[in-house]
Amino acid sequence: MRRPLARALARPLALAATAAVIPFACAAPAASDSIIVGGFPVDVADSPWTVALSSRDRFGGTRSGQFCGGVAVGPTTVLTAAHCLREDVLGSPPDEVPDLRVVTGRTDLRTDRGQEIAVRRSWVNPEYDDVTNAGDFAVLSLAEPLPQDSVIGAAAAGDPAYAEGTAAMVYGWGDVTGGGDYATSLRAARVHVLADSRCERAYPGGGGGGVYLADSMLCAGEVLGGRDACQGDSGGPLVAEGRLIGLVSWGSGCGRPGSPGVYARVSDILTKLGWGTGGVEGAQAAP
Repeated sequence: MRRPLARALARPLALAATAAVIPFACAAPAASDSIIVGGFPVDVADSPWTVALSSRDRFGGTRSGQFCGGVAVGPTTVLTAAHCLREDVLGSPPDEVPDLRVVTGRTDLRTDRGQEIAVRRSWVNPEYDDVTNAGDFAVLSLAEPLPQDSVIGAAAAGDPAYAEGTAAMVYGWGDVTGGGDYATSLRAARVHVLADSRCERAYPGGGGGGVYLADSMLCAGEVLGGRDACQGDSGGPLVAEGRLIGLVSWGSGCGRPGSPGVYARVSDILTKLGWGTGGVEGAQAAP
């Protein structure tokens, strides 16, 4: 199962096929976060708020140093997964990584299109629990602002976008097969919001895995599997009805029947950050 690290760069991709719960980030410099399984290529111009987290020193330059995903919710504010910024992923605390960047406007990571913007400040949820995977979110403050049309609105509590059965899209540059096949260009997959009860049955806790907690997590995928986020997609956006509802967080394997993807619930993030029900417009990166 995916670990919270960047549905995650934390372990060799071969481990993504085991029953261990692993985040979707990448801890080993040689591995990169997983990609969308069962998805299709998209142009970043159609989802300009989808960004890549990059450290060339740590992860190499072949794919622009990408190791996780993120989503722009304000001109200088990006949300991502807390496990993406762990010291065992980056090699040091995020504020001590001199080349930590957010890559924006770049569909194909092998090109120099778009921008690589320095991270001015980072804030990792201090209540993030790497045992249950609860509270898996972090906030990055950018050194330069993005255009307003590169920002997406967030769905507050009670928004119908969270309803069971709602069609959603997840975006990322992660593993496309679950076997370490990382994408060089942005991909997306169509999934559906699933009942909390389905994830509660799939992830009851115990055995070293995570625990599905409906208040802070969101369950999404397909009942029969086949379409899902995967290693390297961690921190990337889950979008429904034009609004951000989740951040790629963790799961068991990629696209497996009975093992849906688990996302950090954005309405809970808004509450914890004190950004209120009106979204994150004008929000500061570090609470």
